[in-house]
Amino acid sequence: MDKIKELYTKYREIIVYLIVGVLTTIVNWVVYFICVRTFLDPKNPIQLQIAVLIAWVAGVLFAYVTNRKYVFQSRNPEILKEFTSFVLSRVATYLMEVFLMWLLVTIMGMNDLIAKIIANVVVIVGNYIFSKLLVFRNKDKKSVDSEEA
Repeated sequence: MDKIKELYTKYREIIVYLIVGVLTTIVNWVVYFICVRTFLDPKNPIQLQIAVLIAWVAGVLFAYVTNRKYVFQSRNPEILKEFTSFVLSRVATYLMEVFLMWLLVTIMGMNDLIAKIIANVVVIVGNYIFSKLLVFRNKDKKSVDSEEA
């Protein structure tokens, strides 16, 4: 049991990120599925991208709150600046997803749900890298500074 606790402590951020990432992906997928199965046609390129955008907005809002609170445990008082940075990093991965969905579905004729899985894997990795290196990096610096004082 101590070994499990030790591993969790060592890799807590990545473990919690993966859990939150799965939940964020579920939010994204549920919203996307509702869009394309009720009022948007994924065979129409514009409607496909509208569904991707709506799902992305829902996912980003959920992801910011959960990443800030549970993954990176940010206490940055500049929430608006942090949120803006978070959204901008997510715009970059959103553009990756849009491009991949266009390429895989519109150009290559792949099933939209299979393409979404592929795009989500790329997006999840990109999101972690951006969050760790650009958005929530101040928390780590402040923690190191506090420990050295």
